[in-house]
Amino acid sequence: MTAKTRKTGAAKGPKISAVRRADPYFERESASYDYPLPSREYVTQTLAEQGVPLTLDALAAALDIQPHEFEHFHRRLRAMERDGQVMRNRRGAYLLPDKADLIRGRVEGHPDGFGFLVRDDGGPDIFLGPKEMREVLHGDRVIVRIAGVDRRGRPEGKLVEVLERANARVVGRVLNEHGVLIVVPENRRLAQDILVAPGGKKPQPGQVVTVELVEQPTKFAQPIGRVVEVLGNYADPGMEIEIALRKHDLPFEFSPEAKAETRKLPAAVRKKDKLGREDITHLPLVTIDGETARDFDDAVYCERAGRGFRLVVAIADVSHYVDAGGALDKDALERGNSVYFPRRVIPMLPEKLSNGLCSLNPEVERLCMVADMSISMRGEIKAYRFYPAVMYSHARLTYTKVAAALYDGDEATRAELGGLLPHLENLDKLFRVLLKARATRGAIDFETTETRMIFDDNGKIAQIVPEVRNDAHRLIEECMLAANVCASDFLQKRKHPALYRVHEGPTPEKLEKLRAFLAEFGFDLPGGDEPHARDYARLLDKLKGRPDVQLLQTVMLRSLRQAVYSPENVGHFGLAYESYTHFTSPIRRYPDLLVHRAIKAALAGGQYRPGDWEAIGMQCSMTERRADEATRDVVSWLKCYYMQDRVGEEFAGCISAVVPFGLFVALDDIFIEGLVHISDLGSDYFHFDDARHELVGERTNTRYRLSDRVKVQVMRADLETNKIDFRLVEGPERPTERVGKTAAERGAKKATAAKAGKAKQGNTTTRTAGTAARGKAAKSAKPAKTARASAAPKKGRKRG
Repeated sequence: MTAKTRKTGAAKGPKISAVRRADPYFERESASYDYPLPSREYVTQTLAEQGVPLTLDALAAALDIQPHEFEHFHRRLRAMERDGQVMRNRRGAYLLPDKADLIRGRVEGHPDGFGFLVRDDGGPDIFLGPKEMREVLHGDRVIVRIAGVDRRGRPEGKLVEVLERANARVVGRVLNEHGVLIVVPENRRLAQDILVAPGGKKPQPGQVVTVELVEQPTKFAQPIGRVVEVLGNYADPGMEIEIALRKHDLPFEFSPEAKAETRKLPAAVRKKDKLGREDITHLPLVTIDGETARDFDDAVYCERAGRGFRLVVAIADVSHYVDAGGALDKDALERGNSVYFPRRVIPMLPEKLSNGLCSLNPEVERLCMVADMSISMRGEIKAYRFYPAVMYSHARLTYTKVAAALYDGDEATRAELGGLLPHLENLDKLFRVLLKARATRGAIDFETTETRMIFDDNGKIAQIVPEVRNDAHRLIEECMLAANVCASDFLQKRKHPALYRVHEGPTPEKLEKLRAFLAEFGFDLPGGDEPHARDYARLLDKLKGRPDVQLLQTVMLRSLRQAVYSPENVGHFGLAYESYTHFTSPIRRYPDLLVHRAIKAALAGGQYRPGDWEAIGMQCSMTERRADEATRDVVSWLKCYYMQDRVGEEFAGCISAVVPFGLFVALDDIFIEGLVHISDLGSDYFHFDDARHELVGERTNTRYRLSDRVKVQVMRADLETNKIDFRLVEGPERPTERVGKTAAERGAKKATAAKAGKAKQGNTTTRTAGTAARGKAAKSAKPAKTARASAAPKKGRKRG
């Protein structure tokens, strides 16, 4: 019997000493092993109590490790060392990194060769100079020691140890430098070129390849890789997506085990699948989606019930076909969500499920989970229940068609809908009620413009058009919000663990900056140290109609934090919900699938235990960000390719971002963003004001502020860096004048008046330089609402 013997309930091990029983996690370890090793926490606790580094023998003696356990104990210490929980000094003794003022974290590289350590403990980032970055790559986990401060006063780190390498494979382009082949990574944060090792595939210079790193970088040598995949030439159709998939480590092929599970699934709903389910095939449920949608998660139906409404939201029952812990489930967790690129989708589930068996296609029976709600005329959900059911979609409708029938009064469309029209009209009445409840609740409703790319026969952008969001979009969104809120409430009341969709309010630092910025315009955000969403919503109402509304709304939006998935329910700030989760899109979001399983378990009186909820939430939040970043990369490349033929042309636009090195300008009509570098702003020293979102000229006092109207010329569109460079032609036309005067301005005005009075008494006339040059600023047009070029187009609905 060894310490690693799994608990069987039959064997009996040696007597366990009191030292070992003092392990605070003894019971947890005993659940897995008959004779457990000291837990990791007990090891670190012992090192902390000893107060000095301990050799392997000394640590083993302190923890009463027996001779037959020594090898397994040593293996556990090596694992703890890999995870950065302990480390060894030059004499081989084990110590705690925190005691030695050592800091663990993840390396974040910069294209210019330096980097930062993002600390595990959440402390301020640590600067890593080019010398330290020679030994590591972006994403590596390391331990550093604070070695001083850099010239900007930032803490500067010295590399102590590499804990974990993040890059096994890298995608990049092949270059021939003096007869030596190198690969330049597509990820600019990987600032080191990779030497191509002999063997492997034989690429040609200029081709895009995937290399497998056979040697990581060291202090004296750059990384070496073997070419394992030749993707093709850089400008080949679809290459931008192939690069993004590999650059961001997006899984795009299902495992053989998942494919095998998929093949075993039926082609249609079977009789045995219907057992224990309610039959709601008689309800005229319909799906309402975009024209290009192929995976239909949700169907809706509404009827009048007394003085209120009955809303039925039926969601595809993915959990019936994807078993927890199975191969399909593991692949779905790894992907986290579907990724919607222009012209291509990387689904979370195989197409047989996502577009077939699970999709609520019209005029076929489908399994579903139902949120059946009773809603009052005030928009309050009075009662609800969840149940598994069998449904039948009576029509596949689009937003355009529903809007034409309900809001445009198109008689042909209304006639085509026939008997479905009264139910859609009930949905619209409920929608109006829910909108009022939304306003009463104080949910924030930022106005943004999404874009859609229209491609030519060669797969390149022919046109970029705004995606018009009509009331049919909002109608479905309100129905989905109601179902999500009920799912959250259902699990919370039963004290069942779940992944909540949480959105926290602004940090104190961001709140302070926002209030300082709003004060420049004579506005204030109420709510004290903890403003509510309704405080934001009321301020947005006050801003409507102002020429600078886009500027003020953008700054308010950027003050908020990003929504994430977490088992800790802290509410959803933006939607003004105390409890909120995702239930309505299990085909394309893994958290929704988890919520379905949790609801089913709670209905059966049990509990669903997928593992560490917090770790799963972090994984799902990461995959969501990863998908957004990959989509942005693809969109940026396509837009850059599109602008190659527009070099030299002039466009009007507005400043969409102000950064220390220049201005990003979003062009009107074509919704593309580029950079005006700070060196092209004129012969002056410009200083970045983060709080005011502006660049200010030191000598001329010229200001370039977020949302200012300008005219630019396209100078360069570089496919290698995905960057578009502009030259400033004229501007700014400023829609950002203040309302009222600040205290400083009032004081300055009094001082000027007093000075003028003294001058008059002395019979002298003074003239301030520049006063004569003052003129009335030209009134500018309202800036067009644009989406930043780097922002991903939302393919598929993101409800809540």
